[in-house]
Amino acid sequence: MAEKRRKNTSGGFMNGIRPIHRKRILIVMMLASACFLGLILRTAWHQTVRGEELSRAALEQQTSDNTVSAKRGKIYDRNFKVLASNVSVETVSITPENLRKSIEKSGMSAQTVADEFARILNIKSEDVINKINKKSGFEYIKKKAEKDEADELRSYIDNNKLSGVDFVDDVKRYYPFNNLASHVIGFVGNDNQGLEGVESVYNDRLSGVPGRVVTTRETAGIESGSSYESYIEAQDGYSVVLTIDEVIQSYVEKHLENARVSNKLEEGAAAIVMDVNTGDVLAMATKPDYDLNKPFEITDAIEQKYPNVKEELKSLDGTEYLNKFNEIIQVVRRNKAVVDSYEPGSTFKSVVASMAIETGACTLDDVFTCGGSLKVLTETIHCANRSGHGTQKFAEAVQNSCNPAFIMIGQKIGKERFLKGTRAFGFFEKTGIELPGETEGVGFTEGSFTDVDLATSSFGQSITVTPLQMITAVSAVANGGTLYKPHLVREIVNSDNIVIEQKQPEVVRQVISEETSKTMCSILESVVSKGGGKNAYLAGYRIAGKTGTSEKIPRGNQKYIASFIGFAPADNPKVACLVILDQPAAGMPYYGGVIAAPVVKNILEETLQYIGVEPKYNDDEKQFVENEIPDISGKSVSEAESALKAAGFGIRVKGSGKTVTDQLPKAHVKLAKDGTVVAYTDGEKAERSITVPSVKGMGAAEAAAALSNAGLNAKIKGVSGKGAATCSGQSPEAGTIVEPGTIIAIDFAYSDVDTRD
Repeated sequence: MAEKRRKNTSGGFMNGIRPIHRKRILIVMMLASACFLGLILRTAWHQTVRGEELSRAALEQQTSDNTVSAKRGKIYDRNFKVLASNVSVETVSITPENLRKSIEKSGMSAQTVADEFARILNIKSEDVINKINKKSGFEYIKKKAEKDEADELRSYIDNNKLSGVDFVDDVKRYYPFNNLASHVIGFVGNDNQGLEGVESVYNDRLSGVPGRVVTTRETAGIESGSSYESYIEAQDGYSVVLTIDEVIQSYVEKHLENARVSNKLEEGAAAIVMDVNTGDVLAMATKPDYDLNKPFEITDAIEQKYPNVKEELKSLDGTEYLNKFNEIIQVVRRNKAVVDSYEPGSTFKSVVASMAIETGACTLDDVFTCGGSLKVLTETIHCANRSGHGTQKFAEAVQNSCNPAFIMIGQKIGKERFLKGTRAFGFFEKTGIELPGETEGVGFTEGSFTDVDLATSSFGQSITVTPLQMITAVSAVANGGTLYKPHLVREIVNSDNIVIEQKQPEVVRQVISEETSKTMCSILESVVSKGGGKNAYLAGYRIAGKTGTSEKIPRGNQKYIASFIGFAPADNPKVACLVILDQPAAGMPYYGGVIAAPVVKNILEETLQYIGVEPKYNDDEKQFVENEIPDISGKSVSEAESALKAAGFGIRVKGSGKTVTDQLPKAHVKLAKDGTVVAYTDGEKAERSITVPSVKGMGAAEAAAALSNAGLNAKIKGVSGKGAATCSGQSPEAGTIVEPGTIIAIDFAYSDVDTRD
C-alpha cells in the first residue's frame, strides 16, 4: 500500500491539493502572469513611446536650464550716435527648498526675508513669499534687476548666510535720449522682443541668438555637491544705422513741442525732415511722445486727454483693463507721420500745379479770374478770400492759394490725367517705409470720380494722404522730378561696425521733368517771398513752400489741421520739411500760414546752418547780413576798435583800462552788421545787469532800436521786407536779466496771410 501511495503522489505537486484549492492557485497564477505581462508592456510603452518625454522630464528635475539673453544690436543715428543700447543687469532666481532651509538656520522668518527681498528689488513682498513657499525646484524672483539692486541683495544674502539664491548676468535695453525719436525707434518688452518702431521691424536682425546656462541639481531642488555647469555663449545681434540725424531730430522736436503747447493742439502734431535728393528721413517726430525707457507710463499728455485715468485703471482688471490701457496709450504711441491720414488742403496744390505744367494743361501765362466762389454742377465752392482775388496769372494763383483758380486748373488737367498723376506721385499706396502701421490714404477710382470730386481734390479736399506721402511727393517736385522711396534705415552692421547690408537710395519713378521742377521751385519760392507763406521767409536761404489749412469732417465743426511744407534752398534744394498741427483749441489761430509756417522756418534755419549751407543775401536783405565777431581779448582798446570796425561792428568799452580782458557777444559768434560788441577792461567781467525789454508787437526797425537803446543786440528773423510784420516772439523772453551786448533773437510774423489758404 505504501508503494502504491508513493506512486499516486508522484504525478505533480498539485495532486495532493484539493480541487477547490487547485483552482484558486491557478487563478492567482494567471492574474500574476497577466500583471507581469502588463508591467512589461507598460515599461516597453514608456521606453518607446514616451521615452523622449520622460527623459526630458527627468533631465528637467535634475538640471537647471536658464536662458541667457543675447546682446541686442544697437540702433545708431546716421553719424553713429547711439540711440538704443544695452546695459548690464542681472536675473535673480531661487531654489525654494534650499532657501527655506537656510532661512530656518538663520533664525529669521520667511516673511522677513521676503520683505527685504521686495524692498531691495522694488517688487511686491507677497509675490516673493509665495515663491519662497512653493514646492518647486526653481523660481524667478526678478528678471533684469539693476546692478545696484543685485549688489545690495548679494550683500544681504552674505551677511545673513542665506543660500539657494542665484544671479545670472543679463542685459537690458537702454535709450540714452529718452523721448527722442520714440515713434521711430520703438522699444522692447521684458523678453527683449521688439514691440514698436524699428525695434519691431528689425527685431530678427537686432535680437541675436540667446545663450544657455545648464546646471545639475538634486531631485528635491537642492544643488548637488557634484554639480556641473555648461555655458552656451549668446550670439550678439546686428546693429541698425538709421538715416535719422540726432541733431536735426532734436531741432524738430524742440520746435514741434513749442508749437503743440503754444497753439493748444488737441490732437497733437507731426513733422518730417527729408533729404530731397535721396529720400533719407533725417527727422520724424510726433508730439506728444513718450519715454522709451518708460513706455508704459501714464504721461501728463494722457492724463490731459483722459482725466482721472489712473483711478479708472485701478478699478479695472483682465480684458477691460487691457482694452482701456491700449486705448489711452495711443495718445502718445500713435505715429501721426505714418499712421494717420488727413486732408492735405492747399499744400496739395504744389502737386496739382506741377501736374498742370508737366502735362501742358496750363502755362505760366494762363489767366484765372476769381470772384470769391465757383459753381460746379449744383455745388458752389468758395475761396478762402470771399471777396475774390480777381484776375491772376498761374503763379499768382499759387501764391494766393486760390481755390476757384485751382478748380479751373484741375478741370484743364482732366479726370484721367489727374488720377494718373496723383498716383504717379505716390499717393493712395504705401511707401514701404521701415515702420509698422503705415496707411495708404483715400482717393478715387475712375468710376467714382465726379466733376465735384475733381474740383475739391484740386485744392486738397475730399482726398486723404499721409504726411509721409506728402513730403515724399513735394521732395520730387523740388529735386528735379525724381520720386524716391522714403527710408529710415541706412545700413546694418555687426558688432565690429562692419557693414553687413547697405541701403541705397531707391528711385520709384520720374514724375515730372527737370524743367517743370525748376519752374515749380521758382513759383513756390514766390509763395514764401510774396504770398501766403511769408511767415516761412528766412533771409539768405530762399525757402520755397506752400501753406495748408483743412477743416476736419464733419464740416462746420470748427476743427482744423494747419500745415506747411517747405524746402530750401529753392535754387538748389537740399532738405524739405513738413509740419502738421492738428486741431488748435477753439479761439486759437488755425491757418497754416500763420501757425505752421513759422515752425518750418525755425526748423529749416537750424538745419541748414547745421548741414553747412551758407546764406546768400540779396540786395533787399543787407540788413540781415551777419559777420563773425573777431576775438579782441588781449588787444588794446584801439586795436579792438579797429578790428571790430573792419568786421562791421561798433564797440562799447566798460572800464578805464587799456587792454581788453573780456567781450560780449563772445568771439566767433555771428552778429548782424552794425551790431555792438561790449569790451571789458581792467579785469572786469560781464555781469547780468540788463532787463530784456518786451518788443512783441513792434516792427523790425522799432524792435531793433528798443534793444539797442537797452544795450542789447537784435537778431531779426522772418521778415521779407514786404507787408506789416510784427514781433511774434523773442528769446530770451522779456524780463530776463542778461549781460550787456547779449543777442536777442526776434521772430517776426505776418498776420495778413489768413485768407491765403
